[in-house]
Amino acid sequence: MSEVTTIGLDIAKQVFHAHGADAAGRAVFSRRLTRGKLLDFFAAHPRCMVALEACGGAHHWARELQAIGHEVRLIPPAYVKPYVKRHKNDAVDAEAICEAAQRPSMRFVAVKTEQQQAAALVFRTRDLAVKQRTQLGNAIRGHLAEYGWVAPKGSAHLAMLADLLDGGEIGETLPEAARPMFAMMVDMLAGLDERIAALDKEIARRAREDEVARRLMTIPGIGPITATAIAAIAPPAETFAKGRDFAAWLGLVPKQASTGGKQKLGAISKMGERTLRRLLIIGSSAVVLQASKRGAPAGSWLEGMLARKPRMLVTVALANKMARTVWALLVRQEDYRAPVVVTA
Repeated sequence: MSEVTTIGLDIAKQVFHAHGADAAGRAVFSRRLTRGKLLDFFAAHPRCMVALEACGGAHHWARELQAIGHEVRLIPPAYVKPYVKRHKNDAVDAEAICEAAQRPSMRFVAVKTEQQQAAALVFRTRDLAVKQRTQLGNAIRGHLAEYGWVAPKGSAHLAMLADLLDGGEIGETLPEAARPMFAMMVDMLAGLDERIAALDKEIARRAREDEVARRLMTIPGIGPITATAIAAIAPPAETFAKGRDFAAWLGLVPKQASTGGKQKLGAISKMGERTLRRLLIIGSSAVVLQASKRGAPAGSWLEGMLARKPRMLVTVALANKMARTVWALLVRQEDYRAPVVVTA
């Protein structure tokens, strides 16, 4: 039997499938494995390259397989899909992963440590709490509208609604059966505010203690949340050859539909890491808003863009520029230096 050099592993919760191939890409075996027997199978197998899709649980299994001695490669699912042959099942998926891993030009995802995943968890938890707070606030507004009360948008007005519901003007006009439900939602909202405030303090503490985060916060538009998120979630800067590659990984570059030598660029691709992309766009929007009110430095790139382009387009373009600046600072290990504006 040919020597297996590459194994494509399709992972799930309980049932896995492994597809082994030799150096020429010929199939050697295709085997179904249960969760309890997976590590025993790879421990008994000669050391080789094991490829997985970068999906839920992939980093855990990558670390386990690396501990056994195998070389592990994680592939973005979008890069595996073109190699799936018709239909879809575990065996076909494992074969596609194996074939994709053997392509010389394939791009891989860096395996994260447990500490890196734990550092990123604070942002995932905060995002969840913010989404729940928004959902709860919308529910309160929607239910109050059924009784003729319409509140302005914004979290500041939710606090005013809570006071009016608690024995105020609104509470007196509501039916008796509705008051306990509104009181419960207001209590839940206050609890979420406390949790989000605690998470913000934790993120600020981590930003002060992390050298990389402190360096990133020297960039205009990047605060403690964005800086520590980049430090925790982004792969090593050396993974990318240039700043544009990092911006493309974030999905901040134009989507191309070029053909016949004619370049056609559209909106940003949005194909990268959505959390970091959203944080950079929020930060750039704050910079653009301030520049539109107080004025950008004379002769600067931002001033020229605001004079020619719509504000939202400038916001996304600035986020792209910030991503490239982030890459440069991480690679060179320097603080941000504002560009010198040359006046005529």
